[in-house]
Amino acid sequence: MEIRKNIELSEQDCRRRNLILEQNMWKTVLMICLPLALYQSMNQIFRVVDTRMAAHINSMAVSSVTHLGQINNMVSALGGGLAAGAGLEISRAYGEGDFLLVRSRVSSLYAMSLILGLCVLLILLPFHRAFLLLVNTPEEIITMGQMYFRVEVCSMSVRCFNNVYIAVERVRGNTRRILRLNIEIIAIKLVLTAFFVYALHGSMTMIAAATLTAELTLMFHGLRNTFFDNNIFRFSPKMVRWNKKVTLPMILISIPVICEKLAFSMGKVIVNSMSAVYGALMIGALGVSNNIGGMVTVLFVGFQEGASAIISQNRGAKNEQRALDAFLKVLTVNFVIGVIGFLVTGILINPISRMFAEGDAYFAGLIVTIYRYDIAAALTLGLNASVMALLYGYGKTKITMLINFARLFVFRVPVLWFLQNYTEFGERSVGLAMMISHIGVGTLSAVVGIYQVTEIKREIAEEQK
Repeated sequence: MEIRKNIELSEQDCRRRNLILEQNMWKTVLMICLPLALYQSMNQIFRVVDTRMAAHINSMAVSSVTHLGQINNMVSALGGGLAAGAGLEISRAYGEGDFLLVRSRVSSLYAMSLILGLCVLLILLPFHRAFLLLVNTPEEIITMGQMYFRVEVCSMSVRCFNNVYIAVERVRGNTRRILRLNIEIIAIKLVLTAFFVYALHGSMTMIAAATLTAELTLMFHGLRNTFFDNNIFRFSPKMVRWNKKVTLPMILISIPVICEKLAFSMGKVIVNSMSAVYGALMIGALGVSNNIGGMVTVLFVGFQEGASAIISQNRGAKNEQRALDAFLKVLTVNFVIGVIGFLVTGILINPISRMFAEGDAYFAGLIVTIYRYDIAAALTLGLNASVMALLYGYGKTKITMLINFARLFVFRVPVLWFLQNYTEFGERSVGLAMMISHIGVGTLSAVVGIYQVTEIKREIAEEQK
């Protein structure tokens, strides 16, 4: 297939592309990134509410949902990593103006996501118990959450397609559609979960059923827009290619992202297992603490995802200065978000913890203990997210993989092991390990970010000579 630049954009896509490549950068960052930040925030709010509803069942349900949720994230890293990595190559081709290549890559990526989703379903559904034992899941959690996990496997399979759909819409700059669809599926999740838990007094499995229903709803919208919208981002079987021009660059850039997300999720599962020595409730407390802090950190993630698309497209358009400007704007925004967010959650942690504990004073105390340490260095995560956006935008996924690997397997898991075996901190070891990992990854990100910015400025100076 000969790749040509002969496909016209729709009027809406022209406006969005112009926004990313030419208009005021503050306007670009806010219009592209803010809907994604709100999208991520709403997802996190649902996780918090979901955990709160699980607490209505019992404290063990909280621990089960938390632990199994991390395992789900580990598996979902395959589809999420593929979508995120391949999206960068699509975004770069879009910035270059090679619209035929964009369409071929989009179609090929959808085909890969469908194959991956089917593999997840066929492997994990019949062998779910063996898999849970393999990742060292406590027996009481397996007993309670086995059916929950099976339903979640179905959700993970559907999510492979949904991740790609969201990634493609992000490349287009159509972040408002992402936010609008998310409002709809969050509403479905909340209504169904509340009905199942409070009205029917259902089990954890019904919580998973609500999630599956919402994922299927998003998939319906995605299929409708993907197959019937007349634009360069629609799926076409005729445009699917398995070659070094179209598919290979997406696979190569995605492998480090998949490894990064997989290692990150696996590391969290390991931390949960190590924390279980203090009792199953510690897993729940760690999950609640992460969810509370996540109310802020997901905003970082939203700006990171939006900024990486902005940077990648401007890189494709050979506008290095504009790409650098996007990074600096996002760094500023993330700093402001971090200061405000963590001050507010730090002040309100005691009443928030009681809300999740359902009268269990010990459980509430565990949450507060972990979060006090967790919040102490969490501002560094805004810096980390900004640097990750820059690295993703420049396709340096091997470096992002190493940074996130270090976050879990250098600064967190070994530190927690050391604190548990050679100190008397006890339960506080979990919170201390979180704090140290934040400081470590923040410092590493700062060093890498300074080096990368210096290199970009050097390249700009050479081009201007």
